[in-house]
Amino acid sequence: MNYLEEYQRWCESDEFDEETKKELLAIKNNQAEIEDRFYKELEFGTAGLRGVIGAGTNRMNKYTVGKATQGLANYIIEQGTQAKGVAISYDSRKMSKEFSLQTALILCANGIKAYLFEALRPVPELSFAIRNLGCTAGVMITASHNPPKYNGYKVYWEDGAQIVSPRDKDIIKKVREVEKISEIKQISKEEAIQKGLLEIIGSEMDDKYLKILKNSVLNPEIMKEQGKTLKVVYTPLHGTGNTVTEKLLKELGLANVYVVPEQKDPDGNFPTVDYPNPEDKKAFKLALELANKVDADVVLANDPDADRLGIFAKDTKTGQYMEYTGNMSALLIAEYRISQMKEKGILPCNGMFITTIVSSNLAKAIAKYYNLECIEVLTGFKNIGAVMKKAEEKKDKTYVFGYEESYGCLIGDYARDKDGIAAVMALCEAACYYKSKNKTLWDAMNDIYEKYGYYKEAQVSIVREGAQGSQEIKDMMTKMRNTNIEKIGQYQVLTFKDVEKDIVKDIKTGKVTKTGLPQSNVLYYELEEDAWCCVRPSGTEPKIKFYMGVKADTNEEANQKLEELKNAMLKIAEE
Repeated sequence: MNYLEEYQRWCESDEFDEETKKELLAIKNNQAEIEDRFYKELEFGTAGLRGVIGAGTNRMNKYTVGKATQGLANYIIEQGTQAKGVAISYDSRKMSKEFSLQTALILCANGIKAYLFEALRPVPELSFAIRNLGCTAGVMITASHNPPKYNGYKVYWEDGAQIVSPRDKDIIKKVREVEKISEIKQISKEEAIQKGLLEIIGSEMDDKYLKILKNSVLNPEIMKEQGKTLKVVYTPLHGTGNTVTEKLLKELGLANVYVVPEQKDPDGNFPTVDYPNPEDKKAFKLALELANKVDADVVLANDPDADRLGIFAKDTKTGQYMEYTGNMSALLIAEYRISQMKEKGILPCNGMFITTIVSSNLAKAIAKYYNLECIEVLTGFKNIGAVMKKAEEKKDKTYVFGYEESYGCLIGDYARDKDGIAAVMALCEAACYYKSKNKTLWDAMNDIYEKYGYYKEAQVSIVREGAQGSQEIKDMMTKMRNTNIEKIGQYQVLTFKDVEKDIVKDIKTGKVTKTGLPQSNVLYYELEEDAWCCVRPSGTEPKIKFYMGVKADTNEEANQKLEELKNAMLKIAEE
């Protein structure tokens, strides 16, 4: 069935309600919009199901959510784990509450117990709750940091991590097998509660989660002492973060926490930002204004589902608030926590530091310095979770730290997804510690560069929307994959990895080996002088992403090298 036939079916079939039909009939003369809504079905990418809210197969709506949930239910029943139940949470986005209740009731209609949070909660708390409750799976209704028109559906498994291959493929297969809306089972909320199939999770889970975080603090007394004067500005960007963050920081002794008032309350319209993403400097406008007003030491922002953290820290020498990349903030936390663990004699001898292939090479340098095994995985925190699960089962390695460059890290093994709440706490602890040494967080960052070298990274995306854009992205990847690139800018290519084909080619010798990574549409270029480039299509957005990194002896040299490498990489991609 082509997209026009599918559109017509949605407009005419009794399976779809009148509100849906009315929305679709309003676009009957807009061929491009019809094609975009129906040219494909939403698929699970690196972060699950995600799309624009609206009617259509390529949209987030009660029918696509219903199919996804019925497919998930069929898979769980096939696995025989339905008795363990599923935990469900949601963020502040439009339709999140409705989609979460719908998800819970479809699961209940299939005889699967659903643990539904009483109100919106962050991703890391859901990951923790899955493990704490012994659930077989979890669902988070969120589109993370995407623009307001998006929502999404993240599926987690019993270890608390997002589903990985082959389970993700098996689940989507089950979803595709749900061909008719009539196959989606239904039950009322009242009946689900009466049958003991629906249980509402309240503040007791918050308390358990926060207790774990507070027990992760390495220097609680320093935090209490320096927390009397440290000034922190925090914003949840209209999302879930402040359901627990302000309470956590105050309980740890931070007396001066200023939450941006205009962004404190959850709001799916995200009225004060165009893009609720802590990677975007513009999202910090109100927070930085408040920081200047109260003379804050550090400025922190979580994305709507609170798995990511963005940071600005004050440089007292210039009076300026300095922006941190995701690599910088995570590696500052890593250096602080690992150095303190070593100093206190609690750093495990079989410790592992997990990172991704598009993250900073500084991670490898830190791991080497502290005799930790550095393990690289593909993009997506679920891949870090998979390594944690394997180590947990084998009992041969101990998790110390994990992060990815997209502003996310996890400081302990209590969960299996990146935790922006714990990252806020860890950065505040680090700020207190360095304050006790008469240093700022910016001083600490520069100390890291002086210790290991000036590692700098960048990420650039080319957006190509719609069916035509999707094909253009495929064509770009194919062209780069089939082009023998021996030099990028001033750097010679040492090795070329094609993860989809599972090959690593030594450019000088021509020797070919295997990547050892799961199949994925990723190209990686290892360059001389500890520089690198990587390219991959986004799993959640209509864009192709280019990552690159360099190392130099000074900040100025690193910035110059990075700019030159970025321009050289984009030139190759667009030729």
